[in-house]
Amino acid sequence: MLIPPLWGRLPDRVWLFNRIPKYMAFCEHPDHGGLDGSQLLDRFMRQLSRQYEDWQVAQASEAVKLYRYYRRRTKSDPKDSNGGAKEQWRRVAEETVRMLRLKHRSMSTEKTYLGWLRQFYRFLDGHSPEDIDASHLRDFLSHLAVERNVAKATQNQAFNAILFVYRHVLEKDVDELRTVVRARTRRRLPVVLTQAEVLRIFEHLRKHNRLMAQLIYGCGLRLMECARLRVKDVDFERGCLTVKSGKGDKDRMTMLPESLHDELRMHLESVRALYDEDRAADVAGVWLPDALERKYPNAGKEWGWFWVFPSQKLSVDPRSRVVRRHHVSANNLQKQFRRAVARAGIAKHATVHTLRHSFATHLLEKGYDIRSIQELLGHAHVQTTMIYTHVARKNVLGVRSPLDL
Repeated sequence: MLIPPLWGRLPDRVWLFNRIPKYMAFCEHPDHGGLDGSQLLDRFMRQLSRQYEDWQVAQASEAVKLYRYYRRRTKSDPKDSNGGAKEQWRRVAEETVRMLRLKHRSMSTEKTYLGWLRQFYRFLDGHSPEDIDASHLRDFLSHLAVERNVAKATQNQAFNAILFVYRHVLEKDVDELRTVVRARTRRRLPVVLTQAEVLRIFEHLRKHNRLMAQLIYGCGLRLMECARLRVKDVDFERGCLTVKSGKGDKDRMTMLPESLHDELRMHLESVRALYDEDRAADVAGVWLPDALERKYPNAGKEWGWFWVFPSQKLSVDPRSRVVRRHHVSANNLQKQFRRAVARAGIAKHATVHTLRHSFATHLLEKGYDIRSIQELLGHAHVQTTMIYTHVARKNVLGVRSPLDL
């Protein structure tokens, strides 16, 4: 019987070996000769469910998936000696970029998908695009869960990237993926700063970095949502911000803290001077989504579309190759924020996104209802927002430790 090397390092999974002989005997039964792998697995699980508890059936399912995964991995794979497959995969990468831009995916999505495509290419180790099928995708996802031990979200990200290539570039069908070894779900509580810690960090930030951090905390923004703010998205009269094309390409509105009105107005006055310099120098307008740029070709030169936090230097648009002004780099704020956390003497592993976690938690602690916080954060499901109830200092029931009593 095949004994995968990984299993020998898992003393807590001895039960894996007890399930495989039963599965092998089940597969060799003459009544099951015409069934494929998925059908065999389903019938085997149904048979076990009549005799064992649900948790035991789940153990058996994982054992069979691991066994089948290692059986496929140990089979000899054809190697490509003439470099033809490498050239074919290069063309696949170029077509993937073309399809991503045709569907108006963001630059960060493009980089992420190409990164997973490179890993998939290395995993195949010589297979040409013409030879692969759904089993290779299943093996790759199982490899991430079993050998790389990635998180569930990472495995799902890889699946979305390679599935995009299968469907839109290779034009191959992907059948059901029930035999994939799924990554384990691990609940991680977010890091949350106290209000005093947030203020101490702000004291060690300067200029636009401080203003960006204050907006992220005061409005519950994501980092890139703050960096991509346009002048027209700021409404001082109504005291709100409009977040355009946030995560999931969704729009939402959130509050604009009154304490930032004066500072933000002064910041926009300095930005207006930079905008006037660009117009005097006839610099190309700022980047707009493709549909808007085609419909309103001169809108990028209007003040309303200018960035709230523009870069001080012109740069080349990586897609259109046009020299224009982009928004500030998110990396700069991340670097300055890490330094500010260290200078403030805070031992927590805090990042810029921690400010968004702190925004939600502090509102919850003040008694605001979870649905309102969900709308401000832009979460599609309230279950996502409920995670902050686990880190709030006092929950809605006001439960206190018996030691404090």
